[in-house]
Amino acid sequence: MTDAYSRAGVDQSAADSAVAGLVRALGGIDLGRPSLQVPLPGHYASVIRIDDRTGVALSTDGVGTKLLVAEELGRWDSVGIDCVAMNVNDVICVGAEPLAMLDYIAVPTADPAVCEQIGVGLARGAELAGIEIPGGELAQLGSLVSSVDLSGASFGTVALAEIVDGAAVRPGDPVIGLPSSGIHSNGYTLARAALAGLALDHDPGDLLGRPLGEELLEPTEIYVKPVLELLRSDVEVRGLAHITSGGLGNLLRLAAEVGYEIDDPLPVPPVFELIRERGKVADEEMHGVFNMGCGFCAIVAAGEVEAALTLLREHYPTAKVVGRAVAGAGEILRR
Repeated sequence: MTDAYSRAGVDQSAADSAVAGLVRALGGIDLGRPSLQVPLPGHYASVIRIDDRTGVALSTDGVGTKLLVAEELGRWDSVGIDCVAMNVNDVICVGAEPLAMLDYIAVPTADPAVCEQIGVGLARGAELAGIEIPGGELAQLGSLVSSVDLSGASFGTVALAEIVDGAAVRPGDPVIGLPSSGIHSNGYTLARAALAGLALDHDPGDLLGRPLGEELLEPTEIYVKPVLELLRSDVEVRGLAHITSGGLGNLLRLAAEVGYEIDDPLPVPPVFELIRERGKVADEEMHGVFNMGCGFCAIVAAGEVEAALTLLREHYPTAKVVGRAVAGAGEILRR
């Protein structure tokens, strides 16, 4: 999965090793008391017990090199939505309701106009997610950074007895795919390398229906409200997965010892075909880096799929069953 991505400047295997090193170091924290962390290794959000019934779900993420596209276009009013989305979409994966987020903006020197535009996006993202942003940090770092960096940390609450970690998934359970709004906020180092030389103010080959820059800055979809509706319904939700870097392989972060067969995927937006063609990126790597048109998955009990689809299609008319859980732990099969 590293060929084109590593040539573009991202070594995923090195990143995985670095994260493993961090985890080893942090695992040695001596509190002098039992840990309050709910065991959810590899999951999308962490959960800390605050009493016998309630947990706080925590997640942190940033916008990544999509910010370089915003800088090139001089348009910062949408990347705040991405920042909110990348955080709250992870929090809901454990069945939690996101409540608030803090933002962190690092800049060489503060530009009031840029920060105000970022704030506009953060506010819009907060409204879409139904959260508050009660504070944050603006760090002027001088020569330490060459451009704007934007990240955040969000939290929500979840009843401990209602945590969704995927352990209940069984072979045969349907996987429902929800469409992405485009590239979202992963894989932009590869996307920018593949699309280098194309004018951002034009539609290459009339493939996209709008200028390339607008396509690349399309905000990450926020799935909070539809997923919360699903969780509050009578449908038995057995697993939730935010499809980010790693593509549908993110399903394997769920706790069940199963694999997944994807035999009827959502349509692939044209921007991904453009990246594949111009970057000469292999199909396997494309699916390992990008969401390929599916931004979120819900796994439900087999007998309740129609009820789930009816609810989700109120928000996403093209939502559908894209595959199912199968025997064979750790495998993603694409047909």
